[in-house]
Amino acid sequence: MQSPVKIWRNQKKIQSLIGITGKIISWTIVRVPPGGFGDQAPYPVAVIALKNGEKITAQVVDFDEKHLIFGQEVVTVVRRVTQPNTEGIIPYGIKVKPL
Repeated sequence: MQSPVKIWRNQKKIQSLIGITGKIISWTIVRVPPGGFGDQAPYPVAVIALKNGEKITAQVVDFDEKHLIFGQEVVTVVRRVTQPNTEGIIPYGIKVKPL
């Protein structure tokens, strides 16, 4: 079970990352995902250089294959990360989508 306190603390971090633009500096396709992500495979994951100077690794969503290029501008969005757990808590996190 994920602690409600940990979920609450993580929301603060997520809130500070919403809507920031950046560029893809590296990417790959995950074809054999870790446990809990099997329903999403295959999916692209990218290293993003954000305009605020941070670098993050995030799944790319709402994309066409033409968007998977180095230098592609993206924006951070909040999306469901995995399926809800046994308590019914839906985990959300930061992903990126092309502009």
